[in-house]
Amino acid sequence: MNDVIYQRIEKSARFKELVRKRQAFALLLTVIMLILYVGFILLIAFAPGWLGTPLHAGTSVTRGIPIGVGLIVISFLLTGVYVWRANGEFDRLTRELLNEVKA
Repeated sequence: MNDVIYQRIEKSARFKELVRKRQAFALLLTVIMLILYVGFILLIAFAPGWLGTPLHAGTSVTRGIPIGVGLIVISFLLTGVYVWRANGEFDRLTRELLNEVKA
């Protein structure tokens, strides 16, 4: 019985839509994170003096620290965005797909 359901799922247009949407969204978030991370690494490589400049006189906090922390925060935010969409749209598409193939 499970094999029949699996075959129905693989042939379903909803399944193909779900896979396409999920992969496209994951690719978008991956590209965003990759651009930000590579940009940070390029700053480290080619502008260490700029990153090492203190935020204001009399402090030891440099520009690189909030940028690095921001990169970490953005990675958590992007993960949250993915989870939010997965729990919403992707789960809804999955339920619709299962209802369709079990009927």
